[in-house]
Amino acid sequence: QVQPVESGGGLVQAGGSLRLSCGASGRTFTSYGMGWFRQAPGKEREFVALINRSGGYTYYADSVKGRFTISRDNSKNTVYLQMNILELEDTAVYYCAANPSRWDSIRLAEYVYWGQGTQVTVSS
Repeated sequence: QVQPVESGGGLVQAGGSLRLSCGASGRTFTSYGMGWFRQAPGKEREFVALINRSGGYTYYADSVKGRFTISRDNSKNTVYLQMNILELEDTAVYYCAANPSRWDSIRLAEYVYWGQGTQVTVSS
């Protein structure tokens, strides 16, 4: 299995940028599609972005499309989420998760391995 570990969260002003990283040790990293999810206070966890095993396919939630970019560097066993033009509504705990299925999915249930999350706070 793979154990994602998020880092890079913090406090940023609206309109600013932040890059999250998700590291996962092991040679099996390329066997997993990876996704970013987020959960704001009082709200359900929601899909943000996904990337397939090779990194050749990405998909984004409408709320972040055009502002966020997911990428992966398989040589470093790392997935990134570049967040630009951040909005107050982006404030949440961001989670990195691994999908062992061969099918890409935006559903939380398809992601078996989850990190502990990293806090992103956007201020006005």
